[in-house]
Amino acid sequence: MQGKRIAFTGGGTAGHVIVNLALIPYFLDNGWEIDYIGSEFGIERELIEEIADITYYPISTGKLRRYMSLENMKDPFRVIKGVAQAWNIIRKTKPNVIFSKGGFVSVPVVVAARFRRVPTIIHESDLSPGLANKLAAPFAKQILTTFPETVDYVRKKNATYVGPIIRDELFQGDKQKGYDLTVFTKSRQVLLVMGGSSGSQKINDTVRSILPQLLKTYQVIHICGAGNIDETVQYQGYAQFEYVNKELTHLFAITDFVISRAGANAIFELLALQKPMLLIPLSLGASRGDQIENASSFAKKGIAHVLKQEEMTAETLLEAIKGLTKSEQDMRKQMEQYNSRASRDHVIKLIKQIAK
Repeated sequence: MQGKRIAFTGGGTAGHVIVNLALIPYFLDNGWEIDYIGSEFGIERELIEEIADITYYPISTGKLRRYMSLENMKDPFRVIKGVAQAWNIIRKTKPNVIFSKGGFVSVPVVVAARFRRVPTIIHESDLSPGLANKLAAPFAKQILTTFPETVDYVRKKNATYVGPIIRDELFQGDKQKGYDLTVFTKSRQVLLVMGGSSGSQKINDTVRSILPQLLKTYQVIHICGAGNIDETVQYQGYAQFEYVNKELTHLFAITDFVISRAGANAIFELLALQKPMLLIPLSLGASRGDQIENASSFAKKGIAHVLKQEEMTAETLLEAIKGLTKSEQDMRKQMEQYNSRASRDHVIKLIKQIAK
């Protein structure tokens, strides 16, 4: 398979890049030429341009909003421009296959690939497909799903359940580095709080309101989102971070329990690491309901507890954390049934087959 070329696309949030980052090292190590087609200012550009030997191509993209906005009138023209730009990039680079993780930027790439007769594989992380993947799906050769239930939402003839694609480095966290980053002691359990890549003001405020009670039992790592650190909140055993990238694996290594949003990539990584989790999904008012579906699926399987955001108060959050602690052993036992690493090898095999 030497001399092959693959293009990746996907962006808008870290979740639309993480799966690509899990696959890219294999293709770099095996001599493939790699291009990445993303947006001009998205988080994907920042993450991908850190990697040597990958050429990044920015294109125009619309946001594909579900709500009324004057910007909606401009988006079709941005998407058309993006299709033309992607068409030219694909014509120039001649990839054997394109792997799309979704997000708004992926739509013009998948459409252009169909016009250029380059096979595209789409990966859908959430239980129900997002709008971008719904639009792109008719142009793709293969659709891969993380949840088995997702196959029912798409054309079954080209949909395959593969499970989560997990980064190898996720399992390489160094406990000592985690303790050095937090200045925590090794004698007490650690609770990690994550509100998504942009943070959650309600989760941040509620967690901070119960810190005196929490710190009697746990040490708390709080990843609160860009601009959300509160310097007035200072406790021994409490460490705040805006956003953590490369160091996150070290923080995971010392973590015993997690409070998290219910983005698919994040919760499948926690499952792979067998971290008991309390999920607080985005409400319907702030999302299309995908996180609610993801969280419900995990709760039914006994691998997570769920607290609805609209029901979250200082009292209910404390009770939910106590319940998570009591269920630790049962939850870890259920998590042992899942082999996340095998999924990545399966996807790589499919990519290589289609690239032929």
